[in-house]
Amino acid sequence: MSSNYEEAKAVLENHGVISFPTETVMGLGIYFDDYQAYDYLNKIKNRPEDKRYTLMLGDVNDIEKYAFVTKRDKKIIDAFMPGSITVLLLSKRPIPGYVTFNTGVIGVRVPSLEETCNFIKFLGKPLLVPSANRSGEKPAMNSKEVRRIFNDEVGFIFEGECVGGVPSTVVDLTGDEIKVLREGPVKKEEIIKVLED
Repeated sequence: MSSNYEEAKAVLENHGVISFPTETVMGLGIYFDDYQAYDYLNKIKNRPEDKRYTLMLGDVNDIEKYAFVTKRDKKIIDAFMPGSITVLLLSKRPIPGYVTFNTGVIGVRVPSLEETCNFIKFLGKPLLVPSANRSGEKPAMNSKEVRRIFNDEVGFIFEGECVGGVPSTVVDLTGDEIKVLREGPVKKEEIIKVLED
């Protein structure tokens, strides 16, 4: 995978979309601050415009560069990240308004697949990452399926296969009460236990 970093980066810098494995499902990725790529990504996914994309980082320590993190939030982040969990946090600048729909809320994820994290660290900036599928359809589980779904609409595809198959748990940490919006590999009971310890 590492030998292809430069090629994938060139696609991103030309406002293109790439695809790569995570520990859950195959992801599509664009630079988080590239509106031209964002617009194109919406088109190829047939994505409803009211659905946010996740900000994917390569290092847990980078989260506070882009979002406000309370002591409570940090307990959850430290317990489950890197891993199959996405947390909704209040964003800091410089997150573009089109990413948060001007709500000031951003979903943040750090995958547990080391190779994916290394690639994002190599880029030096976060990616916006939805699952690799057309909206409403089943996510791709390997690079072959991404090619079948998107053909040449995706500029670079890292080879690989996902073993998880279940999208990440999504937890809203923006209010006083924690809300599990989608239960995936990390269960609500596990999150509550961390806060009780």
